[in-house]
Amino acid sequence: MTDLAAPHWLRGLLSQNPVPIPWKRAARAAVGLAGPIAVGLALGHGEIGVLVSIGALCVTFADTDGPYAHRAQRMVAAAVLGAIGYLIGTHVHPAWLVLVAAASAFISASGSTASVAGLQLLVFATVGTGQQADPWLATGCFAAGALFAVLLALAAWPVRGAAVEREAVAEVYEDLAAMLAASGTEQARVARRRLTAALDRAYDALLEARSRLAGRDWSYRRLFVLLTETTPVIEAAVALVNAGRPAPPTVVAYLFDAALRIRVRTPLAEPPDPPEDAGPALRQLHAGLCAVAEFRRSGDDTDRRERERPLGERAREWWDTVALGAVTWSHVARLALCVGLAVVAGEALPLEHSFWVPLTVAIVLKPDFGSVFGRAVLRGLGTAAGVLLGAALLAADPPAWLLVPIVAAVALCLPIGQVRNYGMFSTFVTPLVIVQLDLANAGEWSLVGARLLDTALGCAIVLVFGYLLWPGARKPRVGSDLADALDLLADYLADALGPRPTRRSDLRRSAYRALADLRTTFQQALVEPFHAGRQAAAWWPVIMTMERLTDAVTGAVLAAARVGPAAPADVATLADAVRDAAAAVREQRVTTARDLPAEPPLDRVSAEVRAVRGVLRGPGLAESRDRPD
Repeated sequence: MTDLAAPHWLRGLLSQNPVPIPWKRAARAAVGLAGPIAVGLALGHGEIGVLVSIGALCVTFADTDGPYAHRAQRMVAAAVLGAIGYLIGTHVHPAWLVLVAAASAFISASGSTASVAGLQLLVFATVGTGQQADPWLATGCFAAGALFAVLLALAAWPVRGAAVEREAVAEVYEDLAAMLAASGTEQARVARRRLTAALDRAYDALLEARSRLAGRDWSYRRLFVLLTETTPVIEAAVALVNAGRPAPPTVVAYLFDAALRIRVRTPLAEPPDPPEDAGPALRQLHAGLCAVAEFRRSGDDTDRRERERPLGERAREWWDTVALGAVTWSHVARLALCVGLAVVAGEALPLEHSFWVPLTVAIVLKPDFGSVFGRAVLRGLGTAAGVLLGAALLAADPPAWLLVPIVAAVALCLPIGQVRNYGMFSTFVTPLVIVQLDLANAGEWSLVGARLLDTALGCAIVLVFGYLLWPGARKPRVGSDLADALDLLADYLADALGPRPTRRSDLRRSAYRALADLRTTFQQALVEPFHAGRQAAAWWPVIMTMERLTDAVTGAVLAAARVGPAAPADVATLADAVRDAAAAVREQRVTTARDLPAEPPLDRVSAEVRAVRGVLRGPGLAESRDRPD
């Protein structure tokens, strides 16, 4: 009998991310959310404590693992926009939520931190429309709660040597070193299998993280590139192992040192020079290690230069790469439409608290450019389960003091659900919001049915109008969009580095816009229940190398002014190599091998073209392997 396996999208939605439980974050969430309620009850002002707890919830949403500066930036941005949204919501009619939703989606296009902040803007603006307390008092309490949660996180910040994904990438470098150390011995084949397993784990970890990240995250981008840059290194290392030739001990030591530096986030050292009598495989290995080290140094330099760039220049680039993207505006329109329909439904139907419908839409159709289908189903189920839990809790009308340990227990589970599975996260978020907003309705069993109806209506609006009826939502053209972007990049390369550029500026803007749209399309498709979901997982690493190739072409234009123009034949060779990569994607084949120029100003462009081809030879073939013969 043939085993029946669940579809990939269902396994992806229901699976739990096997990461350590963030106990310190969980403890902070319990104290941050239950503490204000306890203080308020002790002082005889429980309603004030609840308002402060709402502000703490906003920051708890944004707390996550990562570097100190990154986490602080996320929490402060979430607190500021959450407070602004809350203030707006307490002063305007719910119809204004349509404009807030559009602004939220537009802000979310700028990156991971902006997406988290944009979500808080919409969610807490919606919460504010249902607030009955004095607007300025409620907003002041919100700000106090957000500040309390931020200070609590800063005072008890957990110290971790490496994130799960960073550890997975470091293990690839360690296993690569172990394989080279075992070259010429019986252990080489076992080490090769370990390296293959480490590569699979690293790609799985990064792709899974990418599917749940809100917007672009440069830390994960760097990890992706550090992983994909190992392709030529691994090819050379395998050639050495197959020939039974030992690698120099300095190379093995360098790879172990690189793994350590990846864990502690420091730049890689300069690779050791190959011996004078080194063969082709060893020289290719050295060239690959140089490319990895060069990326790590240039990546750190890029971050520093980004911080030093004038605000006007960064704003113009944001306008070109984000604001003008067609997919960005499509998502803005979709979120605004669904929130608008939710507001109309809330006003037209005899609902006791109409703001719960747009609130459900805001939570389900989170403005982070994720998969509409996958996340809508997951959040919808989690939200419905949370509604049953929270509404039943209030309907039982427990003593006021008992709410403190109950809120603490649910808040303790919040960060666990956040890192393990977003359906679990929604299940724990919803009862907290219900307790905070519906405390005045305690003792009414009708609350259970009312909140379930609001949730079902909001989820239905998202699934019908935001997914089933939305143009192109069920048929993302992942492979063809990637190939088209590669062709556009080849046109930019040929024109910008050619002897007589005519459309350099237009093509550069078009290339960056195409990459921005491509990134969004891929992120939406990662957990779609269709063929496109597997395609997106297979081709996602190519986007990282394409971004760097585009940057390299721009840099080569400036370098040509110093060292002289590139030879037209070399430019044509590089452009043809990129077009061949596009054809390889369309035809599901390997790229054609060809020699690329190695002299300035095209040396870095050639390295990035090799990186694109290397990725297509690696994870990109997963799609064709998965297809039936």
